[in-house]
Amino acid sequence: MSAVPVIIMGANGRMGSTLSHMAVHDPELELAGLVERKGRQHGLEGFGCPVVEDVRELLDISGAVVIDFTAPAVTMDVAAKAAERSVPLVMGTTGLNQEELDRLEQLASRTPMFWAPNMSVGVNALLRCLPDLVRILGEDYDLEVMEIHHKHKKDAPSGTALKLAQCLAKARNKALDDVGCFSRHGIIGERPKGQIGVQTLRGGDVVGDHTVYCLGPGERIEITHRAHSRETFASGALRAAKWIGSQQPGRLYTMADMLG
Repeated sequence: MSAVPVIIMGANGRMGSTLSHMAVHDPELELAGLVERKGRQHGLEGFGCPVVEDVRELLDISGAVVIDFTAPAVTMDVAAKAAERSVPLVMGTTGLNQEELDRLEQLASRTPMFWAPNMSVGVNALLRCLPDLVRILGEDYDLEVMEIHHKHKKDAPSGTALKLAQCLAKARNKALDDVGCFSRHGIIGERPKGQIGVQTLRGGDVVGDHTVYCLGPGERIEITHRAHSRETFASGALRAAKWIGSQQPGRLYTMADMLG
């Protein structure tokens, strides 16, 4: 099987750099192009592939897949351009609102698209197991999510924390918008039954820690996922890039689809 050409957005960013270095060393991939804004392209020439400011310049590469971990506004622009040229797209961008996700669903009718707020296989295994745990424990256990990320992260709570909390709420047949609590301060009174708290910590260079708390009478269960390196997320994204090209347009694919 021939190598899949990949185009990396934000190639000098934290995730873009990791993706680029890993793609170079993956025999199943070809680093076909890098996208980075002017003034941030220094050092990228060493990869030996085209470096451009506009992804449109690379979208005619046969069989290419674009990988994007940038920011919501950039991702939406890239998605529109990819759909226009029928180029598959893998997205790990967090902070997307519901309107943007709905728009991605529409664009995915024109070309295969993949989005996951967390590309870690471990986190996605946790998402699969949590509903059973919540149902077994029952209504007497209070559910909380806490996340920690580096001080440069711009969105809060993290996309992964929101996904975990949504998973917990769904297991109780609730919507997170109805039961979520994202801040506590002052005299707040007794914790409402059924509430799901989502708390955010920021500092240092933490790649990503997420803990789900199930707090019951006389005991508690804590389930923690710690990402020690961005390579965890990059590995999942590169795996998705190899997979998405063989899928049909029509829906926004997720890690659950790829992992079966």
